[in-house]
Amino acid sequence: MSHTAFFYGTLLHPSILRRVIGHEGSGLQICPALLLEHTRHKIRHADYPAVLPFEKSRELFLTSGHTEPPANELNVRGSLVTGLNDNDIALLDLFEGDEYTRENVLVHPLGPLTSLSHTPPPRTAIPNIGSSPSNAATDAYIVPLRAPELPPLDALPPPLPAQTYIYAGPLRDLSPELWSYEDFVRENAWKWVGTGARDNEYYVEVDRRRDMDGKTLKTEIIDTGSVPGSDEVGEAVAVEIQGP
Repeated sequence: MSHTAFFYGTLLHPSILRRVIGHEGSGLQICPALLLEHTRHKIRHADYPAVLPFEKSRELFLTSGHTEPPANELNVRGSLVTGLNDNDIALLDLFEGDEYTRENVLVHPLGPLTSLSHTPPPRTAIPNIGSSPSNAATDAYIVPLRAPELPPLDALPPPLPAQTYIYAGPLRDLSPELWSYEDFVRENAWKWVGTGARDNEYYVEVDRRRDMDGKTLKTEIIDTGSVPGSDEVGEAVAVEIQGP
């Protein structure tokens, strides 16, 4: 089954998306997109953001005494990605964890779809690459650090259905300050891409599931008295491997 998703945080970075799903994404298409009536916030002591429907983020602004953004800023820029398969989604769910729920939304595409494995045109200058991985130029071409100016909201293209990860944790863990992809790339992406990501705890479960080829561990409590040849009395733990 093919899935369409809207990404707005760390997964905006194509190298991080590839790292999670475990392939180059040659069958995936990506374009910039906009989610209306939601806001994207910093999570305290985290590199990644939280997205909330505005009816929930309004409470965050009120309780913190923070001024609400103007109406034309009550939206979230991100990437629309098409062609994800069931295993991709299972890995993405694992990566996002229980801080988020995957929900249906409508997002407005802001440009044509492009292959995730697309490479920049010859002689395209990508500033501020620094010591980033070798595919940094491609990533910066697909998802520019500085997004172009939005068209008037009443001139947006028709919305498309997608799924995205909505924050499900407590509001007290959020800052009213809005999260910036540009700041993330400049300050924290090194922890998530390349050699700096080797010990990143957020990849551990994803890597383990992929290493098991999509299988998961199931633990059961059984009565050892019912196991032939067992002299033990009571219960024991049996572990078997099954599909997802």
